[in-house]
Amino acid sequence: MALPRKPVTGMKDILPREMEIRNYLQGKVREIYGRYGFTEIETPVVEHIENLCSNQGGENEKLIFRILKRGEKLDIDGAKDQSDLTDSGLRYDLTLPLSRYYAAHMNELPSPFKALQMGSVFRADRPQKGRFRQFMQCDIDILGDATNLAEIELILATTSLLAETGFHGFSVKISDRRFLKAMAAYSGFREEEYDRVFIILDKMDKIGMEGVRQELQDAGFEEKSIEKYLSLFNSGKTGTESISLLKETLGEHLPEGAADSLMEIIDCVNTVKNGDFEIVFDPTLVRGMSYYTGTIFEITMDEFGSSVAGGGRYDGMVERFTGNKVPACGFSIGFERIITILLDRDYRIPSKKGKEAFLIDKKIRGARLSEIMQEARDRRENGSTVLVTKMMKNKKFQKDSLMEAGYTEIREFFE
Repeated sequence: MALPRKPVTGMKDILPREMEIRNYLQGKVREIYGRYGFTEIETPVVEHIENLCSNQGGENEKLIFRILKRGEKLDIDGAKDQSDLTDSGLRYDLTLPLSRYYAAHMNELPSPFKALQMGSVFRADRPQKGRFRQFMQCDIDILGDATNLAEIELILATTSLLAETGFHGFSVKISDRRFLKAMAAYSGFREEEYDRVFIILDKMDKIGMEGVRQELQDAGFEEKSIEKYLSLFNSGKTGTESISLLKETLGEHLPEGAADSLMEIIDCVNTVKNGDFEIVFDPTLVRGMSYYTGTIFEITMDEFGSSVAGGGRYDGMVERFTGNKVPACGFSIGFERIITILLDRDYRIPSKKGKEAFLIDKKIRGARLSEIMQEARDRRENGSTVLVTKMMKNKKFQKDSLMEAGYTEIREFFE
């Protein structure tokens, strides 16, 4: 029986055309984030299972690829549950490994520390367009800065990357988990109910206000609390006006400084941004990760049905490793989603040097072949991409394929 040719479900083979774009995007990431002072690091794809299951990753903890213990440590017959069989797993994001990394090396790192990390993560999720079980994540994080300068820098760096990759007219949605909790408290929900309320609120963009009302009713919440809660989303105000109104309405339920910090971020980004986008306050923004403690943000594009970037402040995560609170904030672009959009656009990588193809007749030998190879060498040394290959019988098909691959100059060589 022949071996399977297709990759495992949820994984993908990457063809040369896509690989070229992926490498280009990674290069842009390093170039643009480097301008903002971010330093690239790397962490292992395998993490301790107790770290991955620390109640920090939300729903992602249900999607962990666990790794069996090895050798004598693997006692299948004596195992009572899966915790007896596994001691590690594949990382489901880059934030938790970064927190462990920082806790282990903080004395060797500058403060604040601006980290850039790119690498594969793994989730046993249901595959769909732009979503795989193995996928690349690209994160920037600032650790050790408790001020909103961290949020401003993260937003400006991320939007600069998108703008310089050809994206325009997108939206940066911003809110704060402290607003979410204050709104729930003001409406009369109990603290233990907050997460259930937020899960339903997170569906607002898909099911609308009436859909959220119905789900809150179906969940058994009091009608008085539901109506008071939903009234907070009907102010008719936008931007910083909406923040000011909510600040006044929520009163003592909202921690001091939360509203002012959010307005300062929005005003500063609007003043200095260098791309065509808008930054808007969205009180329905939730973000699924339970580790977020303050500001949260997300980027959406009309041509893609869901967010293409997201992040926020997670001041409590490093503390789980060190016992000391360390302020931290990060922004992650959806690398695979960006690649999907670029492929759908038939994106062409801008290049100063041309891509040339030398088609050599099969009769060419000896000195003539050496002459052609020397010319190819000279052009390569000057920075051009030169493909040297034998001429096919069906030259039209060969040339069309080369043009599709981005070769703008095709030369034929005969004896």
